[in-house]
Amino acid sequence: MTSRRSSFEFEDLLECGHGRLFGPGNAQLPLPPMLMFDRISHVSEDGGAHGKGQIRAELAVAGNERLDWFFDCHFEGDPVMPGCLGLDALWQLTGFYLGWLGAPGRGRALGVGEVKFSNMVLKSTKKVEYVVDMKRVILRKLKLAIADGTLIADGEPIYTAADMRVGLFEREEGA
Repeated sequence: MTSRRSSFEFEDLLECGHGRLFGPGNAQLPLPPMLMFDRISHVSEDGGAHGKGQIRAELAVAGNERLDWFFDCHFEGDPVMPGCLGLDALWQLTGFYLGWLGAPGRGRALGVGEVKFSNMVLKSTKKVEYVVDMKRVILRKLKLAIADGTLIADGEPIYTAADMRVGLFEREEGA
């Protein structure tokens, strides 16, 4: 087994967004403002709730001007982070995990079994943590990860997503 890095800073995430971390045509993260975390604090091929790997990331929220774009419009007078952005962050991490494993192709979210929101991310939230636990990883012609994810705001789990699916797809010749 080759040795892989187990954490990535913001500059590394930007390199991934530009297609330079895993190489052209392979898994990329979105660039700001759609990049929903500041760093990946840990990624491992084993461990996690299902023993099949885990990836963790963090986002500083309070005072982070990079996030004003959604707080300013969702909702006026009652700013909260859109739940879909928290879910997207969990999908982003699942796709990053496949790229980190060395699987080729561009990532696409393919669905989620169930999502539950029990609280909100507010402008006053200090830190959001994301935890994605791999349930199944397929690395054949089909490159697919099935995972469960949790968004934790200031130490409290507030979003859960079960059976998230992300696939990597290689571009066909001439496409």
